[in-house]
Amino acid sequence: MTAGTTTPYRSDLRAGRDGMAQLVRAEWTKFRTVRGWVLGMVAAALVTVLLGLLTASGSHTSCSKGPVEVACPTPPLGPDGQAVSDKFYFVHRQLEGDGGITVRVTSMTGQIRLADLTPGVRRVVPGVVPWAKAGVIIKESTRQGSPYAAVMVTGEHGVRMQHNYVHDTAGRPGGVSARSPRWLRLVRSGDTFTGYESADGRRWTRVGTVRLAGLPSTVRIGLFTASPGDLTVTQGDFGGTIAAARFAEATAVFDQVGLEGRTSGGAWSRDDIGVTTELDGSSHHPGGSEQSGGRFTVTGVGDIGPDEEGRSIENTLSGALAGLIVVIVVAVLFITAEYRRGLIRTTLLAGPRRGRTLAAKAVVVAAVTFVAGLAAAAASVAIGTRILRANGNYVLPVSALTEVRVVAGFAALLAVAAVFALALGALFRRSAPAVTAAIAMIVLPHILATASVLPTGVAQWLLRLTPAAGFAIQQSIPEYSHVLGNYVPQAGYYPLAPWAGLAVLCGYAALALGLAVFRFRRRDA
Repeated sequence: MTAGTTTPYRSDLRAGRDGMAQLVRAEWTKFRTVRGWVLGMVAAALVTVLLGLLTASGSHTSCSKGPVEVACPTPPLGPDGQAVSDKFYFVHRQLEGDGGITVRVTSMTGQIRLADLTPGVRRVVPGVVPWAKAGVIIKESTRQGSPYAAVMVTGEHGVRMQHNYVHDTAGRPGGVSARSPRWLRLVRSGDTFTGYESADGRRWTRVGTVRLAGLPSTVRIGLFTASPGDLTVTQGDFGGTIAAARFAEATAVFDQVGLEGRTSGGAWSRDDIGVTTELDGSSHHPGGSEQSGGRFTVTGVGDIGPDEEGRSIENTLSGALAGLIVVIVVAVLFITAEYRRGLIRTTLLAGPRRGRTLAAKAVVVAAVTFVAGLAAAAASVAIGTRILRANGNYVLPVSALTEVRVVAGFAALLAVAAVFALALGALFRRSAPAVTAAIAMIVLPHILATASVLPTGVAQWLLRLTPAAGFAIQQSIPEYSHVLGNYVPQAGYYPLAPWAGLAVLCGYAALALGLAVFRFRRRDA
């Protein structure tokens, strides 16, 4: 082969690339010259933004103490910038440098307030909620949101090691009683914290080891008890669930308390971390502790963990369904209009490779939709969150990466849905059945799953198995395994992870496009 010659194989590749690029340019020219399609995409973006901002404008939050309206409390932020709950009763001493604490927990009891059956008569029953916690903790300070590591026994989830609010490691299952006490130990060595458990105080099992970088040499070390509220979930009259949280407190008994390292002497310090005060300065549902010799009885309320009470950034995307419907209509018309007007033959003369022609249409409609969706989502989130905050709503903070994923993911959701609708248009060759099918497969399952119409299990399966799974890409606040929450679609939680949900929608779009190409090649125009 002489220098400067081109092999036929390379020529075919270049011709294929050039041919595909020409098809994409032709389809883009066709799209932008049809005013209705361009205005449709603009309308999809506008309706998404306007409905989102309208919803944000109608959302107001206010708080009061008795008859007096006060500013709503803002949750503390944890070490990673997330909103956290940091409310518990703390019996502690100062620790300088390395050291540790060992205790035996011999009892955990509590009380739960249930719904009153008789007006004015409080109904309180004995009981411990599943995630009530009692154990040992090393914490940077008594400031809410400061870093910590803790080993604890829980109401129904055995021994756990938790740190910095969102991290949880399971130990051995089982509860605690005088006949079956649980020994707990937490040791600091530099930035490394190791938790242990034992049934007899002699044979120890490591629960977990974590690293907390940046903690000062002087920290607080001691005992704690906390009890989140009792969550009652009932079935609604028309499907879905109704969740109600009620007050609960826990009381734990500790003995055999041993400290290692340089700790402060004298009496133990006691702090009711995060306690709510009334207008007269008194504490609302305070905790407390009693000491008799080496035996401590500690009562606490609240929780140490992530806080999910507030608005999430995806609440500003309430116009998504309306915008998606407009996108579906435009995407379907992008192919069916050519059949209706008899222009498909001209299109195929310009690009006889039918699969490439359909692929070029898919590239154009996906790109246009992605740009429109990206602009709409960015505007809705940026402006909508400001409106929510101005109306007294607390917007749960997320990382910049999560916000980018929600915004770009929403745009990708619309783009993939547009390709899916285009493929249905090519399969049906008529607008009405293609639009109906796309809405029935993407929009309707989402409405049914999130509108408290179906039982929770059915709603979750709909969002696993249908193209509506793609909406999971919008979820910004994750589901935590160590928090008793109402993690259901009606509350904005999806059964699949964000990218997994979008992958389901992509799978449907790829399948529909493949079938459309197969049929496109085998049928006359």
